[in-house]
Amino acid sequence: MVQLHYKQYGSGSTKLIILHGFLGSLDNWHTLATEWGKSGCTVYALDQRNHGKSPHTATHTIADMVDDLYHFMQQLHIEKAIIIGHSMGGKVAMQFALSYPMHTQKLIVADMSPRAYKHGHDEVFKAIKSIDLNTIQSRKEAEDAMKTYLGDFGTRQFILKNLERAENGQYRWKFNFETLYHDYENILEETTSANSYGGAVLFLKGSLSQYIRETDEPMIHQLFPSARICTVEQAGHWLHAEQPQLFSKQVLEFIND
Repeated sequence: MVQLHYKQYGSGSTKLIILHGFLGSLDNWHTLATEWGKSGCTVYALDQRNHGKSPHTATHTIADMVDDLYHFMQQLHIEKAIIIGHSMGGKVAMQFALSYPMHTQKLIVADMSPRAYKHGHDEVFKAIKSIDLNTIQSRKEAEDAMKTYLGDFGTRQFILKNLERAENGQYRWKFNFETLYHDYENILEETTSANSYGGAVLFLKGSLSQYIRETDEPMIHQLFPSARICTVEQAGHWLHAEQPQLFSKQVLEFIND
């Protein structure tokens, strides 16, 4: 268990906790968190362990992050919250609801399924490894090094948001690359439980993404019998960034339902 860095938005009676995806941070959710904080929610955007400003640890598993979330809620005396998680954060959110249903008011899973996943970050890892933090002098140099492995401009910019200058003037990563790389397999595992979560659940999938497939639906409904699966049109895996208005509309309708 670690003490997570977080940012609070709003002061409404409904508690909403946001869990970002792999290599992300709470900063990715600032615009939406601000909007939801003005819509009757107290929003807590978290940096998960080994990301953002939260502590770096020797392990990185879904169980670790579920434990972190439970202790975060205990620390802030949050009895019950709506949990929203994207990608890796979706895995954490699902497992938390199954493990602590009494503390889960509702569950929102953004473009993630309970099934096991194959490696999807190999080129990203190569791109990160290609940057020599001891010698680069600018973010432009870092991006140029990444281009060999990451042709997509948006993905490069997403990764580069994690690059910052240390006190000695050299660049460093905000995320704990060594642990994330070493424990990567752990976040790809299938979500399993002897129990199901009977509360209200919304799965949001990007119409251009393959992270939630039709063949996943039986597993989803087995673990989450009340789940609704809705599509955000013209959005890929980063649906909250690509179609923020459509995404936010569906989230707020579900929260207020």
